[in-house]
Amino acid sequence: MATTLTGGNPHIIQLPKTPSNVPSNPQSVAQQWLSALEVQISRSENLNIKELFHEESWWRDMLALDWDMRTVHTATEIQNFLSKQQTKAQPSNFTLQDTGKFQPRLEQVVDGLTWVSSMFFFETAFGTGTGMLRLTQNEDGVWKAYTMYTALQELNSAQEPLGKRRPVGTTESMPGGLAGGTWIERRDRQKEFLDEEPATLVVGAGQAGLNMGARLQNLGISCLIVDKSERVGDNWRNRYRTLVTHDPAEYTHMAYLPFPQNWPQFTPKDKLGDWFEAYANIMELNIWMQTSVVSAEYDEAAGQWTVVLARGDGSQRTVQPRHLVWCTGHSGEAKIPSFPGQETFQGNLYHGSQHRDASETDIRGRKVVVVGTGNSGHDIAQNFYENGADVTLLQRSGTYVITAEKGVFMMHSGMHEDGGPPTEQCDIVSESLPWPVQFALAAHMTKNIAEAEKETLDGLRQAGFELDFGIDGAGITRAYFTRGGGYYIDVGCSQLIIDGKIKVKHSPGGINGFGHHELLLANGDSLPADVVVLATGYDNMRTTVRKVLGDKVADRCSDVWDLDAEGELQAMWRPSGHPGFWYFGGNLALCRVYSKFLALQIKAVEAGLSTGVRQ
Repeated sequence: MATTLTGGNPHIIQLPKTPSNVPSNPQSVAQQWLSALEVQISRSENLNIKELFHEESWWRDMLALDWDMRTVHTATEIQNFLSKQQTKAQPSNFTLQDTGKFQPRLEQVVDGLTWVSSMFFFETAFGTGTGMLRLTQNEDGVWKAYTMYTALQELNSAQEPLGKRRPVGTTESMPGGLAGGTWIERRDRQKEFLDEEPATLVVGAGQAGLNMGARLQNLGISCLIVDKSERVGDNWRNRYRTLVTHDPAEYTHMAYLPFPQNWPQFTPKDKLGDWFEAYANIMELNIWMQTSVVSAEYDEAAGQWTVVLARGDGSQRTVQPRHLVWCTGHSGEAKIPSFPGQETFQGNLYHGSQHRDASETDIRGRKVVVVGTGNSGHDIAQNFYENGADVTLLQRSGTYVITAEKGVFMMHSGMHEDGGPPTEQCDIVSESLPWPVQFALAAHMTKNIAEAEKETLDGLRQAGFELDFGIDGAGITRAYFTRGGGYYIDVGCSQLIIDGKIKVKHSPGGINGFGHHELLLANGDSLPADVVVLATGYDNMRTTVRKVLGDKVADRCSDVWDLDAEGELQAMWRPSGHPGFWYFGGNLALCRVYSKFLALQIKAVEAGLSTGVRQ
């Protein structure tokens, strides 16, 4: 059995082929392997775990063994990694999950690949964790690990006040008793930070900032969230009028507070904005709206920021947090290209981020060109068509298309869905495979989805729309985590293209420039246009850091997104390169999942367990 790298790309792999033998007792297989691992890993020296892993195997660790997110590949490297980390982390008390869907079971993952999988629990010197093991047989029928996952869930020194540990809530039980004031009196002082400095300043009150604030405060870390908008939720309310989420409700819950049972499957933007506002109040988050960062300086010796904030009433406030969490949005800084002649264009030209609604002006019969065929480009084109415009999508290269009606639900089948396992367990399982393995599996899922959506995809091809299933055919999964785009989750525009109601124009070489009333294309063609919308995507978050905080900070930070050499996301949710500075973002589900891990990293720094700097 082998896993090989192909095409010169270290993140394209070939999944192993396994024998067809079926174990009579998956629980026994998993228990024997886990017990053998614990025996080896408990040794203070002469660790020898290579016999328990295939040579082409993987271990993904989130903070349990190292205060970072790590993907280690091959049995040799896994042994080296464990030899380095085991004395410090001291993993022990490995216990298999014994109830529910994720107890030991045999899974036929794809044709030719079968494994025994199980969730398990463990302890370290610093806290408790949860993991996933996946065992496959070699040619001799011996069960060894193909992938192993370990994730810290809670620190011994900072247990979350959940369930039976919830606070009492009476005035007498609060610090200082009645002398400290009632709940509302304390909240009024907390929100203005009249008695302390915030340990953490979170910039941005979208899904990233709100999840982050809730996690930090639950770990006892004081947190101030600032946002330049007028109200919490305006980052969604102020988008184009017809926007709804493209991910289903069961997948997009916020930390600690799932949507109600009667919540719509796909959430309208204004409804989501109202939910954010309610969430901020329920979670008792300290938020200053209409507030922006004027300047930020970091004192390396003191391990502290000095941040000047401009507030909505015209005043300024200087705060000195130890951590700055940048939650301005993975798609926060518009990427706006410029073209020759655009200053002489007689029509209306703007970036997709500035689009509100085509009904705001009489657009009937006017020629609209939308440049770009990702989610925003399609949604904006559909919005113009529905208001009577003559719409053309300008497509430079192929786009992956998946429908919200079929494909999206196929991706979440058996996991984040009504009647599925608990969200917390689904989150662990969904993040437990290294990204290269997830991409390889995604290629199989993409084929299955394409078969289910054949009618739509064939119709798009016939209409002249170019499809692209991505590197190695991995579809939306690889496109999102490596490019942050290049796909469309279809909520209606595809049928308009198929029916010829929205036209498609190819220009592989892009745009040469603008005339007075047209777009000039690289192939010599031109497109008449009254309105041109540049749905050209967004720049790296580091660009926003440079724009707001300056070169001194930005030069020490890494670029964000795409995979590093190990196969983990660069800088996001983990050390950024600059001490005390953290990037945080992603869709609603990722913000729920990874806010826990970033909050734990910050708490570890506060407790003196970690430096917060990548080693």
